[in-house]
Amino acid sequence: MSCLIVQSDKTLLLEIEHPQAHECRLAIAPFAELERAPEHVHTYRVTPLGLWNARAVGHDAEQVVDALVRYSRYPVPHALLVDVAETMDRYGRLQILNHPNHGLVLHASDRAVGVEVAKSKKLEGMLGDRIDDDTIAVHPSERGRLKQSLLKLGWPAEDLAGYVDGEAHAITLAQDTWQLRDYQRDAAESFWAGGSGVIVLPCGAGKTMVGAAAMAHAQATTLILVTNTVAGHQWRSELLARTSLTDEEIGEYSGERKEVRPITIATYQVMTARRSGAYRHLELFNARDWGLIIYDEVHLLPAPIFRLTADLQSRRRLGLTATLVREDGRESDVFSLIGPKRYDVPWKDIEAQGWIAPAQCVEVRVTLTDGERMAYAVAETEARYKMCSTAATKLPVVRKIVERHTGEPTLVIGAYLDQLDALGEYLEAPILQGSTSTKEREQLFDAFRTGKLPVLVVSKVANFSIDLPEAAVAIQVSGTFGSRQEEAQRLGRVLRPKHDGRQAHFYSVVSRDTVDADFAAHRQRFLAEQGYAYTIIDADDLLGPAVPEVE
Repeated sequence: MSCLIVQSDKTLLLEIEHPQAHECRLAIAPFAELERAPEHVHTYRVTPLGLWNARAVGHDAEQVVDALVRYSRYPVPHALLVDVAETMDRYGRLQILNHPNHGLVLHASDRAVGVEVAKSKKLEGMLGDRIDDDTIAVHPSERGRLKQSLLKLGWPAEDLAGYVDGEAHAITLAQDTWQLRDYQRDAAESFWAGGSGVIVLPCGAGKTMVGAAAMAHAQATTLILVTNTVAGHQWRSELLARTSLTDEEIGEYSGERKEVRPITIATYQVMTARRSGAYRHLELFNARDWGLIIYDEVHLLPAPIFRLTADLQSRRRLGLTATLVREDGRESDVFSLIGPKRYDVPWKDIEAQGWIAPAQCVEVRVTLTDGERMAYAVAETEARYKMCSTAATKLPVVRKIVERHTGEPTLVIGAYLDQLDALGEYLEAPILQGSTSTKEREQLFDAFRTGKLPVLVVSKVANFSIDLPEAAVAIQVSGTFGSRQEEAQRLGRVLRPKHDGRQAHFYSVVSRDTVDADFAAHRQRFLAEQGYAYTIIDADDLLGPAVPEVE
């Protein structure tokens, strides 16, 4: 019996304990999104965006249909197969090209589609004069917005207009002391073959090295956008160590410095800072003739950067992330403005190669006291998540987990500052939060890396782009509601391989019978898709006289 049930509403049910489950998961991952991941059956959904993304990177309808038919336990509904073929066929009927005489144009291989979109009011101001029956001039500044609008109309355009080379700047990889891993090389080559797009790799798998390889291929000035100053410093250190670049060639554009150099590293925060209602620092996008723009943690891209990226479609754009999941639903903007997913590899595959640490995920369920339960019951709906996720009952549970892993560098991660203050005092551990200065952050990180600081309490500022290879244990006490990408980023803090090969541990402390538990189930979906299973234990078992080891 096969492992997949394909339903007419475009949901796919995968029996995860079936011998074919892993093979099937790899086959459907390019076009199907995981929606629910309970213990035995995972639910995927086939969406137009997923099908178009697959089409954009070379998969055709025949391959998708073959995967569905090959693994389906029952006959696949004929209407679904027809819909898959027709949906994928929509991609590429419109192409954005560079015409030898008329510059940027929109060309339709299907005349009726060309007429349909040309009459759409949503494209007003983006299209110019009609050149022939199938070709319309496009205002160069509207290339990105046109792609966004066409995607929303259900006719995603294939952008074949190419890219400018930008200002030349020599960059080579210093591979006498290190070598690109095979998957890093494959990722960089996949990106360059398409010109723009997104590379998805697990935290700790070396996305910075993929960026460096792309820069060496471009041989051009590069603007790198990062989440915070500490992440920027890490990029700088890696580029100095892994490439021919010197300190004088790399500029920092942050709240502390405003340097524009051939390689410039800027923070999203300073780029989106407003003064007198204007985003003044967005001028950095035009400060040089950039040959490449790199978006680190592209899943966090703020709306103003999306808007400016719409004007940068002639520049090569590389997005780097551990997960393309966006809780605001703007995955379509990443697809249309940055580019399709060019390379993705299952986390467990990288783990099997020894490049990231194996990890045990544990959900610890806490029973609230009668007083906490009553306060939760009478609270307003919008206040309930904070109330149950910051319950004081979690404190002794967290301490017990810390004691269980004495001697292992441990991060305690939360979302609410008053909870972090309580945890810091309770555990006698320092706290790192948004208001912590860059200098103090780096001092705390250095103390943690050297083992002088065994436990560090951190806010969501440590969700991303922080290189702490020594971290072996992460304890999550609260988060951004049901954010799947945040869960992935937090697990990623402990996935860098350990010098002694030991396992990493990721704990999520959850209040049962509350929205905390509901959000936890949602948060775990992405990691479940990557093959991670959560062991569920009761907090009472941790706090009792005998502490059983988790299988």
